[in-house]
Amino acid sequence: MGLYPKNLNEFVAGMGIPRGPLSKVYLVDPVNGSASNPGTSWQYPLLTVAAAYALCVADRHDVVLLLSGDTSDQPAAAINWSKDFTHLIGLGPEHYGVGLRSRMVGTAGNDLAQIITFSGTGCIVKNIQFFQGNDAAADSGAVIVSGSRNYFENVLFAGMGHATAGARAGSYSLKVTGSENTFKRCGIGLQTIVRAAANTELLMSGDPCYRNRFVDSEFLSWSVTAGKFLVKFDSTSSPWQTQFENCLFANLDQAAGGGDGASIDNAISDASVFKHHVILRGNLTIVGCTGVADVVTNIYASAPTPSVTAGLAVNPTT
Repeated sequence: MGLYPKNLNEFVAGMGIPRGPLSKVYLVDPVNGSASNPGTSWQYPLLTVAAAYALCVADRHDVVLLLSGDTSDQPAAAINWSKDFTHLIGLGPEHYGVGLRSRMVGTAGNDLAQIITFSGTGCIVKNIQFFQGNDAAADSGAVIVSGSRNYFENVLFAGMGHATAGARAGSYSLKVTGSENTFKRCGIGLQTIVRAAANTELLMSGDPCYRNRFVDSEFLSWSVTAGKFLVKFDSTSSPWQTQFENCLFANLDQAAGGGDGASIDNAISDASVFKHHVILRGNLTIVGCTGVADVVTNIYASAPTPSVTAGLAVNPTT
């Protein structure tokens, strides 16, 4: 990319982020930043995302830039990103899913129930990893999206990054209660901590949580626990239509010690009592699961002849 423009606003304009007449940009550097800096130039970054977000004004298309580095941003308290049209962008190598280095981390010391809740509307979030490494004495997750019409691209939602959280049935990586959000090239879950309970990576919950869309995304877990799911629509959810396009559902069915373990039963659980459609579009691949869903009544696949095994990956024949 060459040298960064001297002006942060010029830099963001080149990234395709919407700009308005009053838009401001704040830079966060968890390594070299300072609480006393204004954050409005490359030379004087702020130290935390929370401090930068506090300076943002709703409906102005303000932007928070999080610089990648060896040190992550570690919020002392859960952040409620409630300001409409306020954006969060990571600066670093744009690894797809796992590996993103612009990181917000929930630590065991802070023990947050979730790192951040996106309750605003029209926000853009890109190139960020949310890693929940807490050992909370209650159910927890990485991120809650309760707002609507937000856009997430190349974001890793990694919950249950501690064995204690991974052993809780109510834990998750991403919980969506809002509507009409788009998730593109995202990773939901991780395969470095065993899920020792019947929990889920993506939890769809509440009314409304309709017309959400997941494109070119990966749903990841490491589990041999019966009743574990990669995606769960709970009984309170009102999905209307939820789309999964060209997505990978991959459970690592590895037992303790690295040996072969039992696959989980299904990739998707559908307990919603509302009439709805779960639409599986394009190329669907399911690994480490014996079935697509525990209830297929509202599941619609684009395969020429959909069946209960649609999308299930198999070993090639010799």
